[in-house]
Amino acid sequence: MDRDSQERIYSALNAIPAGKVASYGQLAKLAQLPNGARQVGRILSQLPKDTSLPWHRVLRANGQIAFSPGTAAFHRQKARLESEKVIVHNGKIKLSVFGWNP
Repeated sequence: MDRDSQERIYSALNAIPAGKVASYGQLAKLAQLPNGARQVGRILSQLPKDTSLPWHRVLRANGQIAFSPGTAAFHRQKARLESEKVIVHNGKIKLSVFGWNP
């Protein structure tokens, strides 16, 4: 992926406000990468551990946390979302309540 596409993903990711979530596909669309949900996932998986970008606000299209339940990554994402008052129930977030619509 070229540097420009990566920067557009970072910019769109950084725009998601606290307490709101977006899907991988929505983030791809905002970054002008139609059908780029997997690219977004790949880029987010390569973020440094100490990143200040709000990677935890990105979910599957159905509102589900993409990490397997019970894993450290799942619990880290869930805790970060809950610290922003996002309600996580059985690994899912109600997009009708917490979904971001820029």
